Amino acid sequence: MCKQAAATNLNSDPNSMAKNLNTGILYLMAVPYVLIAFIFRKQIVSLWKSWRGKETATEPID
Repeated sequence: MCKQAAATNLNSDPNSMAKNLNTGILYLMAVPYVLIAFIFRKQIVSLWKSWRGKETATEPID
């Protein structure tokens, strides 16, 4: 019932509560990913550096 009310409200008025509801859902989905990236930032940076190092080392020199 809530989904249907939001969908009809979004169709009738694009600047309605349904748009804010969708934005709120996106924020709630993004928070865990940001927290995980913040907690494991050192491992992510070292993985990125090793990946970039292997990529440049395999290129042929002209």
